Amino acid sequence: MPAPFGLKEVREAYMRISGCVHRTPVLKSQNLDSLAGRQLYFKAENLQKTGSFKARGACNAVLLEKEKRPNSPGVVTHSSGNHGQAVAYAARCAGLPCSVVVPKGTPQVKCDAIRDYGAELVFCEASPASRNETCAEISSKTGRAVIHPFDNFDVMAGQGTIALELLEEVPDLDAVLVPISGGGMTSGIAVATKGMQPNCKVYPVEPYGKLLQRCLQSKQRMWPNPPQFIDTIADAIRTQQVGNLTFPILCEYAEPKVFTITDDQMIEGMKLGFERMKMVVEAASGAAIYAAVKSIEEVDAAPEKVGVILCGGNVDLDHLPWFSRKTSY
Repeated sequence: MPAPFGLKEVREAYMRISGCVHRTPVLKSQNLDSLAGRQLYFKAENLQKTGSFKARGACNAVLLEKEKRPNSPGVVTHSSGNHGQAVAYAARCAGLPCSVVVPKGTPQVKCDAIRDYGAELVFCEASPASRNETCAEISSKTGRAVIHPFDNFDVMAGQGTIALELLEEVPDLDAVLVPISGGGMTSGIAVATKGMQPNCKVYPVEPYGKLLQRCLQSKQRMWPNPPQFIDTIADAIRTQQVGNLTFPILCEYAEPKVFTITDDQMIEGMKLGFERMKMVVEAASGAAIYAAVKSIEEVDAAPEKVGVILCGGNVDLDHLPWFSRKTSY
């Protein structure tokens, strides 16, 4: 079944957001190529506006809201941090008021950034239900449009511009590794990739405990309810369940093989990014690096040219994970 958006909408999103986001570089590392035994191409979304890929989807959705409703009362969203920063930034670009609902315990560096972009910060309990309820309450009172972090086709199309840029630079990629939370980025990248290079495979990279592979293989939502967060150092990908809108797209366009990465492995991937690439990357990016360097052989006929999405670099430098955990390497 075709997705509700396609390469056309991704290209339109690219034009719409081009004045608000960076065309991020695709980086190479001979050292990591040697460790992986293949060619790796790192899409550096950690260098994106607001420090993560989220600026793409947020800008597309918020700018479309302004196009559709020139007198819009603003936007509201919920986020563990990166999407909140992105929507706050996008709202500033569009000249719209913005409220961001964040769970208690969100890293201070992300809270400060949201405020710096001019948004109102509203705290809620650390559960998916509380985030949704608080966001809906604000929307009901103010009339502000809800910009969901992942279950929004305009957001997905914006995230798909990552693949547009990557495949324009490296058109013969065999695979792309994408860190996954709610599935908005992976859905957008998968749709755009299949539209540009049908033979290129898109593999999700998840934290331990997400259980995505069995759901994709069965094409059934097999997660426990109510929805919950995973206990992981990767706060950007803590959501266990993918979205109701993203799930069928993932089943259709992404590979059912999912790379599952532990916290210690994410730290190892982060260290490779810091030490070998001199790049500040957050734990979710570390998961993708680890999968590319250490786990890709899990795939039959392992790909030779692999795109790796470095999804963000919003790290609390006062609380780097390897200072608080004992790791086995």
